[in-house]
Amino acid sequence: MRTTVFAAAALAATALLAPAAASAASPQPRLGACAPGELCLWQKPDFQGTPQVHELSGTDIDSCLPLPGGTSAASLANRTGRPVTTYQSTECAETGEFETYPGGGTWVPESPYRVRAFKIWEN
Repeated sequence: MRTTVFAAAALAATALLAPAAASAASPQPRLGACAPGELCLWQKPDFQGTPQVHELSGTDIDSCLPLPGGTSAASLANRTGRPVTTYQSTECAETGEFETYPGGGTWVPESPYRVRAFKIWEN
């Protein structure tokens, strides 16, 4: 009887520890490199590929800016210090999907839609 109780307790403890051990072994998602003051957009999810980098010094505030050459983005980081709205539409139309991200350091490993344009807002 003691052996059965001990074996059952050992199996229960193993079952409880297995998910924790598995999650401890799985790597944490890596954030893409994006410096303070920049909006960085990657074509692939999880900050993969070469980012398109936009700084305030070369960007019109409150203006719709389509991504160049018909490209799109699947992940982004907003480190501009200002709110940024991303749009599914190349014209920043609100008939498609859009989302505004705070500028203090927002990391989005997978946008819910293909980003084709953005606006950086005045604070």
